[in-house]
Amino acid sequence: MEGAIAAGSRPTAQAGARVLEEGGNAVDACIAAAFAAAVAEGPLTGPTGGGFLLTWVDGEAAVLDCFFAVPSEPLGEMEEIVIDFGDASTQVFHVGEGSVAVPGLVAGLEDAHRRFGTVPWPDLVDPAIELARDGVEKTDAQRFLHAILSGILQREEMGALIYGGADRIETATLVPTLERLRDLDAAAVADLLPELVEDVLRYRVASPEPLRTTIGGRAVLTTPAPSRGGAVVAAALAGLSASVGLDDRARALRRGYAAAPPLHVAGTTHISVLDAAGNAAALSSTLGSGSGLFRGGTQLNNMLGELDVIGQVPPAAGERLPSMMAPTLVLEDGRPRLALGSAGSVRLAGAIAQVADAVLRGTPVDEAIGRPRLHVDGDVLHLEGGIDEPPPAGWKTVAWADRNLFFGGVAAVERRPDGTLAAAGDPRRGGHGIVVG
Repeated sequence: MEGAIAAGSRPTAQAGARVLEEGGNAVDACIAAAFAAAVAEGPLTGPTGGGFLLTWVDGEAAVLDCFFAVPSEPLGEMEEIVIDFGDASTQVFHVGEGSVAVPGLVAGLEDAHRRFGTVPWPDLVDPAIELARDGVEKTDAQRFLHAILSGILQREEMGALIYGGADRIETATLVPTLERLRDLDAAAVADLLPELVEDVLRYRVASPEPLRTTIGGRAVLTTPAPSRGGAVVAAALAGLSASVGLDDRARALRRGYAAAPPLHVAGTTHISVLDAAGNAAALSSTLGSGSGLFRGGTQLNNMLGELDVIGQVPPAAGERLPSMMAPTLVLEDGRPRLALGSAGSVRLAGAIAQVADAVLRGTPVDEAIGRPRLHVDGDVLHLEGGIDEPPPAGWKTVAWADRNLFFGGVAAVERRPDGTLAAAGDPRRGGHGIVVG
């Protein structure tokens, strides 16, 4: 089937494109890409991850909340690791057994497949298995990330085996896990977390109504609670659509973030897909910043350790954790015009809104993603390198020299006014887009 896919890495996008080429729909391609991302983007997502999937299939929207839940009992204790980001800043991460939350990502993918899939489940996992057998060449962006996170990624021997090489990610140890996921579906996740087996088997994907608004006559669908990011995207995009200058855009972003005070979010990745039949899928997923614990060739999540997100006292057992992730769709004439989402901690919602606004003003999606961005934190205005307008008065301005992954990592696909499809990943993070057909 003709279609378009954008993702956080080339191998991830290629896996989804292969499924489109073989006749799968947007949801099929998204599922295949999600499993490939567990191989190619292992520090960011994997079988013990969580996420949000927003779909448009046969003229109907659905949100699948497959984010993390609080376990009945923590696995153990947490420990602190200080990560040096190399720019005179450090951050404390909480890792170890006590940081692991109940994952829902694979359950969400299985639910999406049951509801919307057209390709047999094993055929959607097989591309990831092939990729894992071969291993993955590191990109420059991955070398940078893996070096920064080496204290987490190489905390254990298995992590060092996978990520310790200078040029390759050695992923063969993940193959048996992926084979079990192929053969047993989401039930295989319990093999990775036997201490939480009851919690994992009890987990249920939620299906809240998408958050809806209208911008310039177009319907915008984004992610509802427990995500806060969707409310930010909706409010910021409304302001940006009426903006005419840098100060207007900055104020629009500030109003957006005021709509839902942001939370810290660690490593995230995103997949967006459109197909020729008018279906769409947008999936954001994460492992937090990773627990430093490896089982079955994959890292466990550390979402209970994301204390900036959940607070010092975790919610009650079984409750969903909050997030900033915000997969978003824009509809025009009753069909998807744009599907997008982003990595980038608290900056991701602003990045989504700015890219969506640019596309809806007529900018091609690759140019919209490449444009320099703003980020607003109270009265502090961050200006990415390349902005040629003078800083507006009344702001504490931080001027960046060049493009930087600080400003997010958008993956977006669009159906242009002439009906052709386009896709783009964010060069700030090594993203990639493919158009099929």
